[in-house]
Amino acid sequence: MITPDWDLYRAFLAVLDTGSLSGAARALGLTQPTVGRQIEALEASLGAVLFTRSPGGLRATEAALALQPHAQAMASAAEALLRTASGEADQPRGVVRVTASHIVGAEILPPILTRFHEAHPEVIIELDLSDRQEDLLRREADIAVRMARPTQGALTARRVGVAPVGLFAHRRYLERHGTPERLEPGLAGIGFDRNVQMLAALRDLQLPLTREHFAFRSDSDLAQLAALRAGFGIGGCQYGIARRDPDLIPVLTEAFRFDLEVWVAMHEDLKSSLRMRLMFDALVDGMAEYVAESRP
Repeated sequence: MITPDWDLYRAFLAVLDTGSLSGAARALGLTQPTVGRQIEALEASLGAVLFTRSPGGLRATEAALALQPHAQAMASAAEALLRTASGEADQPRGVVRVTASHIVGAEILPPILTRFHEAHPEVIIELDLSDRQEDLLRREADIAVRMARPTQGALTARRVGVAPVGLFAHRRYLERHGTPERLEPGLAGIGFDRNVQMLAALRDLQLPLTREHFAFRSDSDLAQLAALRAGFGIGGCQYGIARRDPDLIPVLTEAFRFDLEVWVAMHEDLKSSLRMRLMFDALVDGMAEYVAESRP
């Protein structure tokens, strides 16, 4: 069997992501017939059908789903190769890919990254926001800001401190409904929807919250924060984020509080790159400032 060209796998991943040849063509900047030929060439090389037509578009076969994680690993390796080749190891230039959760990336990192850019304008910053843990060993990202201890080996990791989380409500909500005295169903709670990991975490922390407490349910932390700022009800928020809005008032401080560990991590092989070390140190310093401002 002839080893397929990487471009064929790029087309394969694009069709998986978009569900159609036309969508993949737009994503890759190619024509639809070109993507179609690439998929046909990959199928011929592998001796397997990867997609079947359905009313909703192209449906991945079992062979395609089995191939997907390997193709994604190839994509991560190719992107890491390009980032590594983008700059000289001893010069502050090139690409650095940072990953963080949506809430950290949208609410905490922008001023830190802005200061870094002002100091090192030749470094290109890629910010990947995901609430799943990106695999640093497979170089899905270069540096991660995480609100939990990294579990993978072969990482350089620094514990920055803890970010306390409590319950808050907007001043408008409290003016309408008063300040609650206890945590109970019936409050206009803001919380998770189908996130079973969050439910397990609350149980482990022995915190008295369940899905039934929430009148607004979303597994997006940014959506929860937006509802909190809109005065919908009472929701959890990091003290450091809430403190930036004087209209967000802490409530039920004795009933609900937990701490998130703050870590910055990168693959240990990246320590030889100046731009990676500079970004790592900038994130450690910036998150340390955030942690210091977060104390209740």
